[in-house]
Parts: sequence; structure tokens; C-alpha cells
Amino acid sequence: MARENGLLAVVVALGLLILANGEIYIVNMEGEPVVSYSGGIEGLPPTAIDLVDDFDITSESVVSYSLHLEKQHDMLLESLFEAGTYKKLYSYGHLINGFAVHMTPEQAEVLGSAPGVKYVERDMKVQKLTTHTPEFLGLPTGVWPNGGGFDKAGEDIVIGFIDSGIFPHHPSFAAFDSEPYEPVPHYRGKCEVDPETKRSFCNGKIVGAQHFAAAAIAAGAFNPEIDFPSPMDGDGHGSHTAAIAAGNNGIPVRMHGHEFGKASGMAPRARIAVYKALYRLFGGFVSDVVAAIDQAVRDGVDVINLSVGPNSPPSSTRTTFLNPFDATLLSAVKAGVFVAQAVGNGGPFPKTIISFSPWIVSVAAAIDDRRYKNHLILGNGNIIPGIGLSPSTPWNKSFSLVAANDALLGSSVVKNSPSDCQRPELLDKNVVKGKIILCGYSFNFISGTASIKRASETSRSLGAAGFVLVVENTSPGVKYDPIPLSTPGILIVDVAKSKELIDYYNATTKRDWAGRATKFEGVATIEDGLSPTLHKSAPLVAAFSSRGPDVKDFSFQDADVLKPDILAPGNLIWAAWSPNGTDEANYVGEGFAMVSGTSMAAPHIAGIAALIKQKHPRWSPAAIKSALMTTATTLDRSGRPILAQQFSDRETLTLAPATPFDLGSGAVSPKAALDPGLIFDAAYGDYIQFLCSIPDVDPREIRSFTSSSCNGTGGGHPAELNGPSITVSRVEGTVTLKRVVTNVDETEETYVVSSRMSPEMALEVEPPALTLLPGHSRELRATLTVRSVTGQYSFGEILMKGSRGHRVRVPVVAMGHSR
Repeated sequence: MARENGLLAVVVALGLLILANGEIYIVNMEGEPVVSYSGGIEGLPPTAIDLVDDFDITSESVVSYSLHLEKQHDMLLESLFEAGTYKKLYSYGHLINGFAVHMTPEQAEVLGSAPGVKYVERDMKVQKLTTHTPEFLGLPTGVWPNGGGFDKAGEDIVIGFIDSGIFPHHPSFAAFDSEPYEPVPHYRGKCEVDPETKRSFCNGKIVGAQHFAAAAIAAGAFNPEIDFPSPMDGDGHGSHTAAIAAGNNGIPVRMHGHEFGKASGMAPRARIAVYKALYRLFGGFVSDVVAAIDQAVRDGVDVINLSVGPNSPPSSTRTTFLNPFDATLLSAVKAGVFVAQAVGNGGPFPKTIISFSPWIVSVAAAIDDRRYKNHLILGNGNIIPGIGLSPSTPWNKSFSLVAANDALLGSSVVKNSPSDCQRPELLDKNVVKGKIILCGYSFNFISGTASIKRASETSRSLGAAGFVLVVENTSPGVKYDPIPLSTPGILIVDVAKSKELIDYYNATTKRDWAGRATKFEGVATIEDGLSPTLHKSAPLVAAFSSRGPDVKDFSFQDADVLKPDILAPGNLIWAAWSPNGTDEANYVGEGFAMVSGTSMAAPHIAGIAALIKQKHPRWSPAAIKSALMTTATTLDRSGRPILAQQFSDRETLTLAPATPFDLGSGAVSPKAALDPGLIFDAAYGDYIQFLCSIPDVDPREIRSFTSSSCNGTGGGHPAELNGPSITVSRVEGTVTLKRVVTNVDETEETYVVSSRMSPEMALEVEPPALTLLPGHSRELRATLTVRSVTGQYSFGEILMKGSRGHRVRVPVVAMGHSR
């Protein structure tokens, strides 16, 4: 027996050694997943669905077929490899047929050539794409009343969040409404129990809470001390996105004794289903995310919010639209689930999109009308602009200025970089007390090892009247956000103004023969920066928001798909935060945070989609996407064309007219989206036809990822997908594309059709007018003709004005080429 135990230990140790040297792979198998299985196996009836209402995961046929697929996965692995030399992490059976496994590259090579295996792909990481907006978008007066008020907005709609979890004890997620939450019949998700408190994560508002970390654990990236092996948000990101989409209405945002308004989700009565697959330090892995999406669809969510995306286009497939991630999302859309995905934070540079496929809505980030600015008034009367969400210096009086480098406790501490005011023990309290301390905004703030919050704490602990952080060197792409502070403080981001302040300080500071400061005669006042100002030049496309064109492959060839699809607020968004979260160093331990990113834009669209789904429960994801896009606006609050932040040649921010590659169809208009008049609908088969029409894509690869065949449906043009935008990356001579519009209004309406295009490309649309009865459809034909080849894209639009006031707009993007 002892000898057997010894052999067992050796085998186990050998297996662990192999796994330690292994990688995570996603394997796709022959055979259709549940959503596509049309029968043919004895004893296993069909499970394919046309609508989400038909999708019952508890049915005997679905359970039997799911177990059949999982058994196939296990049998294949057991037939090829010794037990303990690999570890299967997940079986996927509902949206794709395959599994995730941890094994060596040599084993993966063997697996790739095994019968029944379509492809084996190494897993890759994904990244997080990191109040006032309901009013900015007109929800309280223009949308919520039509659905019964904020206390009914989103009723019985479930939004699934594939993110970093949730802090369930936050008031934004409390079930304290006067009218209790009833169970949602179509949702079947489960609720994990907090390992520490033994309490369920669910409360009626939160209806599902699960976490997915098998790949993260297998890769050795998971740290249970900070990542939490539960749906608990160890980051802050997941709580923030959930609150933007579906947080309770009227939650006071209080920090440091000041109220910054009241927070609300877009659909405050919608339910929240949590699928944690992102973690604090490393983001996440595609195999965990795919498992989370698969479970969310099985559970019956109506909407999925994805503030997450791949680090780069997939390199192992011929097109960005075919990979385990996008194929899973295609099956989710087939099951009737609307998906909103952040477009990425790689802007303002072109081709930085990391949300590729036409079956999902890719969301760009806008700056809304609320701006926080502040000023430092010097003793000579000069006003230095800056940012700082802080109170003014006491009694609005002036206080002496002292630089951190002039308040050192000893010359030996210079090596500790005291100038960034992160370590109060290095500074002389007797020198700093009662003065405004000048600190340097070093690279440590950009890397995250220093924070404005810590500088504020240093100022308070030394008894300073306030602090000023000075940016002396520009760093392209760095975004400076105002941070809520309990002490007077301001960040000077204009390098020229920083020099003006430093020159004033040096001119008013007396020094001895050794250069030591002996008298501080320069004074300043920090003004009150707690109140925002509202601007009509809103929305603006935020500099960080990723830009198109969309790309169809790893070589960054242009795709015939418009991305982003739509623009939504994503800059300086107040929402719930997890006190456990360290994603933002300035909000550690706080209950709210004001952060920016396309991560914040996507849940705005997810919440608004929930409102549309509530009003139109039978609409397909494509219909909801169409309603959002065709009603979006390209004008700002002042009635001028929306502008986009760009970098100039001198690497300074400038503004330029936004193109569809910046904002998609335009800024979301929720009230109009609830009543679009016409829609451009598309079904699963249309997306397969789209894939089959992409040049140079192997039909076998399409079948591998979708379990659907082209079956002679190849050919055509990818731009003929019946979507609410037209993009043609290569026009030689003339091309004519068809679209089908459907009247979703309750009455007959006549539309006058017009078009415009930049002069190097002609655009003609037929017919010039159309009358549609309720529920009826008509075909449109758009013809693009090259007038001159410039090597640049041309932009235009098709506009349909209805006799009952509906306005339907379709952006058109095309580039002419010589024959």
C-alpha cells in the first residue's frame, strides 16, 4: 500500500509538473451546439431555437443533448491523454460546441489532429475598457414617464454583466423599493453564497451572481486574497458598470461631506445578473469570459453588457469575426440576447477598435455637458486654470506657497522623491503647516504608484492649507481627471501655466547663499471647484475612445462594417464603487467613483436597450440595434455637428468634426429610440450570409465556428447585411446595395427618402418615397459611384423623413478605388 501511495504521488507530481508548463486552449468540436442542433442523433431530439422564448435550458431535450456533448469532450480527452496530465476547465455546449483545457503545447498539437476536433486555439487575455447622464440623455422627462416612471423603467428585464463582480451591499443595488421585486419567470440563474458571511449575493434586485475563474487559476494568475473566489467585486469596475445600466434611482453621491448629486441607472428597475470573469490585476481570460457568456444566455438574460474586449485582433483565424469570443456572441444573439460591448480605449488613433462584429453594438465614449474646472489665483492677480473637485482654501483667503523640495526634513531624503507629496514623513510639518504645498505630478501618478488622493492625505496630515500638483512635462495620451477631495487641492495640467506658477514661486521665495529657502512671500488662493459647469458643446467624442475603421483580419485590412456603432456618455461618470476596489487608486475605500472609459459608455447602451426591450419584448437584437442607431443624433446641444477630440502634430488635444469612425451613427437619443418608425432587421442566417460573403474566408472555418454551412450562399457583398449603416471599403466604379426597412409603428406612414455624400462619391437611393402599412416591409437600393479616387473615405447619409414625424438616418461610408 505504501508503495502504491508512492507511485500515486509520483504520477500526481508528474501531472502537476506538466500542468505547470502548460497553456490554456479553447477547443472547438464537430457537432452543433444546443442553439443550432437540428436533430439527427438517435434518442436526442432537436434543440435549435429561433427565439429566446423557445430556449428552455431545463427541458429534457436540452439537458440530454448538453450531457451528450460534455460526455464526448471527456471521452476524447481520456482516449488521448493520461489522467492528471491535463485539466479540462469548461465544457461549452449551448452557444458553441467545445471545451477549455489546460495542457502542454505538445498535447495541444496531438489534440488538434484528433478526429472530431475542428480547431485548437490558445487562450488569450482580455482587458477592462475603463449621475448626471440620465438627465443629459433626457430619461427622467422623455422616457421613464412612458414606461410608468423610474420605478417601472426596465421592469422584469434582466441585464447580465460580464465584469469584475459586484459589491452587493451598495445602496444602488438595494431592494428597498416600496414595491417589492417579484421573481422574473424567464430567468433561471443561481446565486452564490459569500464564503465569509455565508449570505447570498442576491436580494431581488440582484437576481443572479456567479464567478468564473478556472482559466485564471490554471494560469496561476488568480490570487484569492485580493481577487475573491466569489462574485464579490475586488476591483470596483463591475459595480460601476452595473450601477450605470441598472442602479437604483435617486441614490445620493456623498463623498468627503459633499453631495455631488443623485445617481441612477438608465433602467433603474431592471434586474442585475452578475457573471464575474474579470479580476483586479490581470483582467481575464477568453475561456472564462466565454463560459460566463454561455451561462448568462442559458440563464435567460435579456441583455449582456461587455465592458471587456481582447487585447488585439485574433491572429489564428482569417477574420476578426471568427473566434471563440465573437462566435459565442453570435450564438447569444441567435438566442435573442442583445449585446453591448465597449469599443476600446485606444483612441484617438485609427483602427484601434477591439469590438469587431456586426451582430453586437460597439459603443464609443462621449464627454457630456458637465465639466469640473477650478482656478488658482496668485498674489500678483494672475489666474492659473486647473482641475480639482475640492473646496476652496479657508475663507477664500490667500496662503503662502511652499514647494515640497523646500520643506525637506534633511538632504538625504532627496533620493526618496518627496516632491510628489506621497510621504508626509519626509516633509517638515513646521514649514508646511498653514501654507499651500506645491507638489510635482511625476510619472508615478501615471503608473499608479502615486495618487492625488494620497497627496491630499499628505496635505491634511501636515496641516497645510491646501496643495497644488504641477504637471511640468507633457505625456501624450495621459488623461487628467478631477478627483473628489476633502482638502483644498488643484491639478495644473497646462505646462505653460505650470511654468508661470513656478516662475512666480521662484521670484517670491527668498534664499540664502546655499540656496535654502528662508522666506516664502508668494501667496495664492484655491477656489471652490465642487460645482460643475454645463456646456452646450456636448457631447464630444472623448480622446481615449477607440476609432475605426473596423478591421477584418489580423493584418488590419479594412472591413465592410461600420465601427463604432453608437456614441454614449463615458467620461467622468459617477456611479457605485466597491470599497474593496483598487482599480482606481484615488477611490480606494470609497463607495462611489467618477471614472472614464468606454467601459462606462457600454452600460448606458445596455440600460437603454433594456428600456426598448421592455416596451417591445418581441424585438430581435438587430431591431433594437437599428432603433438605437437610426435615431442617433450627429448634432450637439448647440445644434452644431458633434466634434471629436484628436491629437495635433504637437501632441496637444484639438477638436475636429467627428466622422462615423469616431461616433458611429451618432449620439444615442433614448426617447427617439423607443419609437424609431422603421427598423432594419436581421436574423442569424443573415449573419452567416455576411460571413460567407467575406472574400478569402474559408467556408470550412465558418462551419468550424458557427456549425453553419454556406451551402452555396457565398458570394454577394458583406455590405449587403441588412444593418442600419452602409460601409464599403472598396468601391470600383459602381456598386448597388439593398436594404429592407420594416414599419414598426402602429399606423401607416409615408417616408420621403433623400441622400447626400461628399463630392468624390455619388450616392443615389431608390425609391424616392415609400408608404408602409404597420408591419410591412419595403426594399431600398443604394448606388455608390466613384467620381474621383482620393485614397480617403467619403462620408454621407441616407435620410428618411416620415409623414408622422419619424426621422430615420443611415450613415454611409465608402472609399473609391481605381479599377
